[in-house]
Amino acid sequence: MSIERLKATISKKGGLAKANRFNVMFTPPTQSLLNIDIQDMVGSALSGNFNPRNLINDPRDISILCDSVVIPGKQLSTIDYQSTKSSVKIPYGYVQDDVSLSFLLTNDYYMKTMFDKWINSIVDYDTYEVAYKDDVSTDVIIQQLDEQDVPIYGVKLEGAFPVSIGEVALSNEATGIQKLNVSFAYDKCVPEGALSSTGSLIKNALSIFG
Repeated sequence: MSIERLKATISKKGGLAKANRFNVMFTPPTQSLLNIDIQDMVGSALSGNFNPRNLINDPRDISILCDSVVIPGKQLSTIDYQSTKSSVKIPYGYVQDDVSLSFLLTNDYYMKTMFDKWINSIVDYDTYEVAYKDDVSTDVIIQQLDEQDVPIYGVKLEGAFPVSIGEVALSNEATGIQKLNVSFAYDKCVPEGALSSTGSLIKNALSIFG
């Protein structure tokens, strides 16, 4: 093993993957193409943050504001089987952990408002009525990108929905940028190649048009 052999292998494989080259795309089931929420519009106008371009919901906004995400791992569920000589593990299923995402908060609180509406559509704040899961879930596409922003690997979280919205801390002593942490549950994590992941991304973006 030599440094030249290592460099040749990395070069042959297209270089090393970078943690800060990624893309996330999903369309919340509560979001439509037009943003005509009067309360949001009035609030933005009063705060001086009203922008006519915000009347159109662009799925790319979510992608740009996503600060961090993880590609979930997979763990097999096993049971111990006692054979004649030793105990062995027998696989029977998967264990899936929730996926955590972090988003930058803008002065119109776009991501916070969006997730508030989404999670309220799952379990109503006032009536505690629970919606049908298919009506409040969506697919989340997570991609690893190369230096040219071309997908090299991706996963699709099927039937995903937020199960936890993190607190937003406010303090006279705090400085820096506000972020919002959100955890998603999902039915299945499907690995995708570059081509299939791009197709899922396009399909997900077009879903905002109904």
